[in-house]
Amino acid sequence: LSRTVAAEVRKQVSRERSGSPHSSRRCSSSLGVPLTEVVEPLDFEDILLSRPPDAEPGPLRDLVEFPADDLELLLQPRECRTTEPGIPKDEKLDAQVRAAVEMYIEDWVIVHRRYQYLSAAYSPVTTETQRERQKGLPHQVFEQDASGDERSGPEDSNDSRRGSGSPEDTPRSSGASSIFDLRNLAADSLLPSLLERVVPEDVDRRNETLRRQHRPPALLTLYPAPDEDEAVERCSRPEPPREHFGQRILVKCLSLKFEIEIEPIFGILALYDVREKKKISENFYFDLNSDSMKGLLRAHGTHPAISTLARSAIFSVTYPSPDIFLVIKLEKVLQQGDISECCEPYMVLKEVDTAKNKEKLEKLRLAAEQFCTRLGRYRMPFAWTAVHLANIVSSAGQLDRDSDSEGERRPAWTDRRRRGPQDRASSGDDACSFSGFRPATLTVTNFFKQEAERLSDEDLFKFLADMRRPSSLLRRLRPVTAQLKIDISPAPENPHFCLSPELLHIKPYPDPRGRPTKEILEFPAREVYAPHTSYRNLLYVYPHSLNFSSRQGSVRNLAVRVQYMTGEDPSQALPVIFGKSSCSEFTREAFTPVVYHNKSPEFYEEFKLHLPACVTENHHLLFTFYHVSCQPRPGTALETPVGFTWIPLLQHGRLRTGPFCLPVSVDQPPPSYSVLTPDVALPGMRWVDGHKGVFSVELTAVSSVHPQDPYLDKFFTLVHVLEEGAFPFRLKDTVLSEGNVEQELRASLAALRLASPEPLVAFSHHVLDKLVRLVIRPPIISGQIVNLGRGAFEAMAHVVSLVHRSLEAAQDARGHCPQLAAYVHYAFRLPGTEPSLPDGAPPVTVQAATLARGSGRPASLYLARSKSISSSNPDLAVAPGSVDDEVSRILASKLLHEELALQWVVSSSAVREAILQHAWFFFQLMVKSMALHLLLGQRLDTPRKLRFPGRFLDDITALVGSVGLEVITRVHKDVELAEHLNASLAFFLSDLLSLVDRGFVFSLVRAHYKQVATRLQSSPNPAALLTLRMEFTRILCSHEHYVTLNLPCCPLSPPASPSPSVSSTTSQSSTFSSQAPDPKVTSMFELSGPFRQQHFLAGLLLTELALALEPEAEGAFLLHKKAISAVHSLLCGHDTDPRYAEATVKARVAELYLPLLSIARDTLPRLHDFAEGPGQRSRLASMLDSDTEGEGDIAGTINPSVAMAIAGGPLAPGSRASISQGPPTASRAGCALSAESSRTLLACVLWVLKNAEPALLQRWATDLTLPQLGRLLDLLYLCLAAFEYKGKKAFERINSLTFKKSLDMKARLEEAILGTIGARQEMVRRSRERSPFGNPENVRWRKSVTHWKQTSDRVDKTKDEMEHEALVEGNLATEASLVVLDTLEIIVQTVMLSEARESVLGAVLKVVLYSLGSAQSALFLQHGLATQRALVSKFPELLFEEDTELCADLCLRLLRHCGSRISTIRTHASASLYLLMRQNFEIGHNFARVKMQVTMSLSSLVGTTQNFSEEHLRRSLKTILTYAEEDMGLRDSTFAEQVQDLMFNLHMILTDTVKMKEHQEDPEMLIDLMYRIARGYQGSPDLRLTWLQNMAGKHAELGNHAEAAQCMVHAAALVAEYLALLEDHRHLPVGCVSFQNISSNVLEESAISDDILSPDEEGFCSGKHFTELGLVGLLEQAAGYFTMGGLYEAVNEVYKNLIPILEAHRDYKKLAAVHGKLQEAFTKIMHQPQRVFGTYFRVGFYGARFGDLDEQEFVYKEPSITKLAEISHRLEEFYTERFGDDVVEIIKDSNPVDKSKLDSQKAYIQITYVEPYFDTYELKDRVTYFDRNYGLRTFLFCTPFTPDGRAHGELPEQHKRKTLLSTDHAFPYIKTRIRVCHREETVLTPVEVAIEDMQKKTRELAFATEQDPPDAKMLQMVLQGSVGPTVNQGPLEVAQVFLAEIPEDPKLFRHHNKLRLCFKDFCKKCEDALRKNKALIGPDQKEYHRELERNYCRLREALQPLLTQRLPQLMAPTPPGLRNSLNRASFRKADL
Repeated sequence: LSRTVAAEVRKQVSRERSGSPHSSRRCSSSLGVPLTEVVEPLDFEDILLSRPPDAEPGPLRDLVEFPADDLELLLQPRECRTTEPGIPKDEKLDAQVRAAVEMYIEDWVIVHRRYQYLSAAYSPVTTETQRERQKGLPHQVFEQDASGDERSGPEDSNDSRRGSGSPEDTPRSSGASSIFDLRNLAADSLLPSLLERVVPEDVDRRNETLRRQHRPPALLTLYPAPDEDEAVERCSRPEPPREHFGQRILVKCLSLKFEIEIEPIFGILALYDVREKKKISENFYFDLNSDSMKGLLRAHGTHPAISTLARSAIFSVTYPSPDIFLVIKLEKVLQQGDISECCEPYMVLKEVDTAKNKEKLEKLRLAAEQFCTRLGRYRMPFAWTAVHLANIVSSAGQLDRDSDSEGERRPAWTDRRRRGPQDRASSGDDACSFSGFRPATLTVTNFFKQEAERLSDEDLFKFLADMRRPSSLLRRLRPVTAQLKIDISPAPENPHFCLSPELLHIKPYPDPRGRPTKEILEFPAREVYAPHTSYRNLLYVYPHSLNFSSRQGSVRNLAVRVQYMTGEDPSQALPVIFGKSSCSEFTREAFTPVVYHNKSPEFYEEFKLHLPACVTENHHLLFTFYHVSCQPRPGTALETPVGFTWIPLLQHGRLRTGPFCLPVSVDQPPPSYSVLTPDVALPGMRWVDGHKGVFSVELTAVSSVHPQDPYLDKFFTLVHVLEEGAFPFRLKDTVLSEGNVEQELRASLAALRLASPEPLVAFSHHVLDKLVRLVIRPPIISGQIVNLGRGAFEAMAHVVSLVHRSLEAAQDARGHCPQLAAYVHYAFRLPGTEPSLPDGAPPVTVQAATLARGSGRPASLYLARSKSISSSNPDLAVAPGSVDDEVSRILASKLLHEELALQWVVSSSAVREAILQHAWFFFQLMVKSMALHLLLGQRLDTPRKLRFPGRFLDDITALVGSVGLEVITRVHKDVELAEHLNASLAFFLSDLLSLVDRGFVFSLVRAHYKQVATRLQSSPNPAALLTLRMEFTRILCSHEHYVTLNLPCCPLSPPASPSPSVSSTTSQSSTFSSQAPDPKVTSMFELSGPFRQQHFLAGLLLTELALALEPEAEGAFLLHKKAISAVHSLLCGHDTDPRYAEATVKARVAELYLPLLSIARDTLPRLHDFAEGPGQRSRLASMLDSDTEGEGDIAGTINPSVAMAIAGGPLAPGSRASISQGPPTASRAGCALSAESSRTLLACVLWVLKNAEPALLQRWATDLTLPQLGRLLDLLYLCLAAFEYKGKKAFERINSLTFKKSLDMKARLEEAILGTIGARQEMVRRSRERSPFGNPENVRWRKSVTHWKQTSDRVDKTKDEMEHEALVEGNLATEASLVVLDTLEIIVQTVMLSEARESVLGAVLKVVLYSLGSAQSALFLQHGLATQRALVSKFPELLFEEDTELCADLCLRLLRHCGSRISTIRTHASASLYLLMRQNFEIGHNFARVKMQVTMSLSSLVGTTQNFSEEHLRRSLKTILTYAEEDMGLRDSTFAEQVQDLMFNLHMILTDTVKMKEHQEDPEMLIDLMYRIARGYQGSPDLRLTWLQNMAGKHAELGNHAEAAQCMVHAAALVAEYLALLEDHRHLPVGCVSFQNISSNVLEESAISDDILSPDEEGFCSGKHFTELGLVGLLEQAAGYFTMGGLYEAVNEVYKNLIPILEAHRDYKKLAAVHGKLQEAFTKIMHQPQRVFGTYFRVGFYGARFGDLDEQEFVYKEPSITKLAEISHRLEEFYTERFGDDVVEIIKDSNPVDKSKLDSQKAYIQITYVEPYFDTYELKDRVTYFDRNYGLRTFLFCTPFTPDGRAHGELPEQHKRKTLLSTDHAFPYIKTRIRVCHREETVLTPVEVAIEDMQKKTRELAFATEQDPPDAKMLQMVLQGSVGPTVNQGPLEVAQVFLAEIPEDPKLFRHHNKLRLCFKDFCKKCEDALRKNKALIGPDQKEYHRELERNYCRLREALQPLLTQRLPQLMAPTPPGLRNSLNRASFRKADL
């Protein structure tokens, strides 16, 4: 059948079917639903109900339904940092405080999905987890890693020496010795049962059992982890809310020592931030006085509390900056005299002078003692100093450690962490970290005395700023010298003995008696956004200044006393003021330090108070001002009150804080003053300075009870008023009554958005709780239910929005705010339904079942307020207590999720916008509410369809629809929002799957898909939408019960309609079974309707994949990667999931992915081609069918083998049906997949093949059509190529990851450029690389997650890592190959009975051969070879009847493995080879074919393989011999003898090879040897061809393209000879003769004559090259090599032979290409006239050391422009290396060598440069430069000499020897050196030498003159050399020597005359040249030219007399011999 018929048939078929395979792909499904539409899913719940629960056997039962304990409620006790909770004890709390207190102690309520941790979202497969699972992999042995030999015994070591002895021992003929060698070798171990005859089935069974042993259970564990960048489903549980801390520093005060010790000194520490001008911590008070000093204060001291003895403190810094100072202030007991006087002694007296100053000191001590006794309770300022923290941190040496403190960071801080601390001085947010420095101990020596006028904080900041300047003013002050030692270090993680700012013990606190460390409260420099998690209620009072200048009387030493009063009676002062150091813990009063004699003092004091839980209207701070008299005067009191003022703490229910400037009353305030402020001028009171504000004070509260924000305060107050029902209530100026409370509340809800962010975030849990409560429990006002749902919902949206905005920096990759996520996860509960635990009972996990209040349950487990139970099912409630209760119960309680859904659906656009931004929060809130509703209401046992009311589900549907629409519409406007929304929606639906009717959720998914599909048609950028849909699907599929959701256990229902369908499989009978394919099986393997209906999610995912892989898909590259990555990640999850570990279960799971096989099969043409090579991709599909799938339909009507013939028959891999190059499968339209994506897809395919049920795969394979099967085999072929092991070396060479990542980045960039994704969003995505933590610090810094990771920091892997990588890769390669092998066995099983089995089996065998040919582990090869043996024994006709290609391939592979270094591989390979021979013999009683192929294979193996180990091959040969001897079955035949002959023959070839090995480094010798071997095969064309190809390969490797081309021409000539013998076609070359234009050497190939071979003999000329196709291939290669070598003229000659063949085949595509190449060749000839070809040298070898080469002469062809020194150096170096130093000598001259004079121990090399030589007649034909450099046989070199032996002498004695060498062959030949076969010498006399020189000069002149375009420079050079006066041995001298007198010898007359003629010619040419020069020069060279003319004239005049004399006897005859020599001499090659 001709090709045209095939084409017709094909056209017809494709018309019958629906177009191309791809168009059929889109709609290929049994129900005809196109892939772009989503199938209606089955009703999930109904199907489950209809199945009996025990339908499935054991382990599969768990796949049927979600486990019963899937959802549970956990009560997790809130983590408390302190040992006691610190909650106020008093019961009379007001509502707000009570609510706060309750909130801070209640447990977290967590809805726990028990199996969620198994989902990919929570336990992703990452590189780290992979590495963990890869532990304990077995080590795979690979040939290329096996260094050295695996010795199996000592006998190995000596035979290696004997075996590869020097080639002289075993000449080619001495078969005897090689037989002897082989006999003495040891064989490898034999395979035990190899020679038994066993039934094939048993063999297969045994092979399979062996193959299944010790296989790794999880294939994908061996493959790199899925790409992190794609893991959109990745989530992590939020961290529980915790107290916020910055970076913590531990400061320890060790000692304080002054020059003199006379009185106690007290210290205060605090941190100040100069830039923010803010004190950023509370004070820490310490006391380092000795006991004797403390003793001075005995009179005043109570017993000090242990908490006041702390000497170390932990400071927290949220915003580290270089501007932070640790300020230390010192105080002492008040004494008489101002500060300077009191400091004087400290500055003057020195410790060294103690003895000298004894009296003074004594006096001072006495005074101090008196003051302490009298004024001990008062302090005075003394001195201060500051430590610049940044200096400590940086000088202590920053360790490179990221901050380990938890808590959120502001963006400013994250950005700042990048720069080092060195640029501290620059402004802005400089980096500075206080977390990782080395601890430092400081000694502070200089203190500055305090100045009475400059005590305020403003002054302090000025001082600090000044301190940083180099010329600080402070430096000039006289310091107070002292030594304060402090330790500064990063605080440890959990320090012991630590007190909280409230003085509670922080865990761990081992012993209450230990000296504590205090945690110092931070006042952050800028806002910190963190919700409160514990009770804190502190008040700080800062008196700033007092102005008593106008106060009359004695008011100088002023002290301010502070008291916290609950009433006006002095006894009502509360002990809530924290003590300082060495005093009681709390005091009722405290004083400021006194400034001596100052009427308007400034203060720096800080009073810290513990606010009572319940602050009432009467609580106030009372300030009393005292004058302290320092001198004890009789009659004056110690302290005199001189003024009073106060601050009421509560106003309109709000805590009063902030700065105050208060008037001071002179008199005691009147009764009930406390409810008024001092600003109110009470009658009858006297005020200082006329009621002006004279006392400036500031209050700040740090409270988790009082929000201190007007909007929040008002909101809380209103809510509590409503709850308490305490009407009327006064709020600021309004009085709330029941009438107006509602509008107030609505207004307050609306105003929440105005609250300032910091308190809003801090109280966010409270606010959200209250809002939820308002939604669920609408308040009842005067009997009416007030529905605030909408207002509350809107407020909630705004609050969430504000919190998000404040915490933007802390967002995680999905745009979630961790604080809000934690709220939903931990804190949110349904109000009033708290499952409470019995008091004192340990917190347990409370199962849902235990939460109901049943009769038998302990009452303590009650559900507080059963009201909450849903209105949709009122029967569930407890019996009502009263009518009111009843009414309110039915009317008032709503369900949060229902309400949220409803409000969301009906919300207005403004609110909706806010919600959309943070939709995830509301979705999560709804999900938790639904889950709590189910768990608390005992509804988990209710069928899912009844769990929620219909109206709620309708709302959900509407909601999902509208959010889905938003995603679609916003994808082009705001990609980031669209991405977040898309993910939130997907997660929401995924969560719903655990709660509601799953069929309902599937219908939502389908609706969403439809929406997207509708939009895709009109979308400007469909790729972006598809990406979102892909991510949506991926998230849905990450559900932990994904497998169950796909109904893995129900059998697929076949299509309902019996009508014919468009499916590509059902409408045709299959290849292998007579009956029509089973639609059930088919639809399992296709994305058919039933499949997509039942396996809904898997169907979606695979459909996404199929659509992304369509050739015309948009934005393909990105989508390929995403889709494949999604499947990959799921499969990885299944591999690691303990639930699916059992094989039966995993097989069920694999069924969900069966269509992957057909998808990959159809994508084959676009997969990355791992098996490189022209047209390799579809090798097998093309064998089975040369067109697309249409062919399959023929199978029904035409016998498949005929179809095969139509399709172009079984072709060799790589060869084509036509000679064209194009790939024969479906055209490679569409975007090819990247290597990485292809490899991942193939890994997934292998996973399916590995885990699917083999029987199922077999049924499927039975139904495949031939072409489909071919594609499947191609796919397997590609799998082998993709996972081939690259060897350890490769891992060291290239770090695969860097490469992969960079490819990936390139693709990303392309995508961004092409606009598939917005570049901005791409940047955003990078900046928050999908980190599983929301912590911003991780956002940028988690190296393990970011994109760029591998490129920068992973290039240099450690040795261990590379070892590990190689180990894993080796295991992957082995497992992949074994899976392919399993699949091939399944295919073989199916094909056994079919008619088309030959072609399929051929293809199967090809895959097996490929697997044997690639780098494989020993483990695989054992199984692979076993399979190969089984195949050959079952189907011998495959190898021995049809195509010989397979047999040749197999022999080559087996021989290669016979030479393996690994003994197990050798054992199996030799067994296979032996059986092959036996099989061949049994079929035809000789095994000529195998013999032939093995011999050829050995030759090509030897010729091409570098690291070929002949010693191991010899052992295998011996093993085969042993088998032959032991084989009883064939004892009586000639088999054993034939085997023996073959083995010895192979052994001989090996011996030649050993010789070749020796010359591996000497390319000439190596090529000579190959040449010799090829010559030896003159009688067997196949082998000769093999060796010619080997030589070509070697030449190409060495860069000798011309020689490689010649090898190919010779090969082509050989094939042409053979084809000419076989058949006489006009278009074929006639044999070698046709090629002689290319090279005259070709005729040697005509040695194939009829007597040597008749072409039909078995096994001869059967290779693939002995065909027209083969000939074309060889000629094309020849042309290619000629082109590379620049021999373009020869290209033309080659194509002259090729074009007729192409014309005969009508192959116009090729013809076009050929003519294109010809055009290029001719163009190059025109443009490159001066190409450089070769340089030639004569090399002679002398000396016995050279062996065969002794006294041989060669002409070497070297690359163009090789200098003599180069070749000389190369040969000398090479032979020196071979023979040793001082042996090789280079003969420097070119004179004939006298052998007798040489040292016999040395090796001599003589090298001479030679030039090609042509006779005159030849030059007529050799016109072009190419002609004169091609086909060269004769070479010339000249040797100058003089009679006395020197090379050069005076003109009269200068002789010259000319040597002509002729070679055996013409250059270029198939080797680069050719022996010299003939040598001819002539000697020239001095006159003749002169004649030659003059002719040469004349020619040079002529050339320079006639050159076009003219070259003035060159012309002048030649002229100068010709006419210049000073030319030594120049023309004039020559003339004077030879022409001065007429020679006496008449024989020389002719020479004389000739020389005269030469001179005449020379003069003429000089004249021409001068004339030409004159025309060329410019004016600047006129003078130079005149000079030349003058010289010429002188020369001519001098020559004139010499040229004019006449010879007497001009015409005398000369003897003929001389004439001939003359000819030779005078026409030597022109040097053009």
